[in-house]
Amino acid sequence: YIYHLKQWYQRRVRGRGKNENESEKRELVFKEHGQEYAQVLKLLGNGRLEAQCFDGVKRLCHIRGKLRKKVWINQGDIILIGLRDYQDSKADVIQKYSPDEARNLKAYKELPETAKINDAQIDDDNDLDGIEFQDDIDGDSDEPEDDRIMLDDIDDI
Repeated sequence: YIYHLKQWYQRRVRGRGKNENESEKRELVFKEHGQEYAQVLKLLGNGRLEAQCFDGVKRLCHIRGKLRKKVWINQGDIILIGLRDYQDSKADVIQKYSPDEARNLKAYKELPETAKINDAQIDDDNDLDGIEFQDDIDGDSDEPEDDRIMLDDIDDI
């Protein structure tokens, strides 16, 4: 019994923290009849989201069970949804596209040119997210003289 428990724990720990889907390349899936591309506007919770479809309709979408807790969908992501025959304002999420796949869809003219692809790009220009620091080269400061604390005064405090 203890041997089986140890094996179960090792399998459980070994599989933790790995996302196998991230590394492998998958074939690009294009929309078919009854499907549409959309961009996520708002996450509503409980496996639902609001998406702006590229046919111009805003729809309430349900994330199907296969994607839940396996594929994390964020605001601005490009997704493929399945339209419902009986409810035009509701749809089901079929697939989430990575930023690379979304760029490929845009290159194949599947997505309109106006589609913004949400991609976390790393800027190398060191702009510190728009924060500007002012260099005090000449040693003058805007602070009044009595509000300044000198390094020599720190020992006295």
